[in-house]
Amino acid sequence: PYYIDLNQNVYVQASLQNSDQNLTIFVDTCVASPDPRDFNSLAYDIIRNGCVRDSSYTTYYSPYSHFARFKFNAFEFISRHALVYLQCELVVCRLGDYSSRCYRGCINRSKRETSS
Repeated sequence: PYYIDLNQNVYVQASLQNSDQNLTIFVDTCVASPDPRDFNSLAYDIIRNGCVRDSSYTTYYSPYSHFARFKFNAFEFISRHALVYLQCELVVCRLGDYSSRCYRGCINRSKRETSS
């Protein structure tokens, strides 16, 4: 566990444990929830589909492509729950493959129209 107070910054670093220097990682989605088994019902999106949802989210530069570093602020969600769990999804891509998910950034998925 990582203990923090309201309005403190939470710093996260994810790393790819692979010796292939031609790989990079991208933070696609990070969600906070008071239930470690349910990140849908009562959840708070920090970043979703590469789109930042929390204004305190900041990406930090890393000279190494196999590291992803970011921070966000402990938000009001934390004050209402004794424990909050964080679940993040990362994507691994070939370094320099600009058609890959890692280089496309935020993807707003449009809603489909229903027909009769």
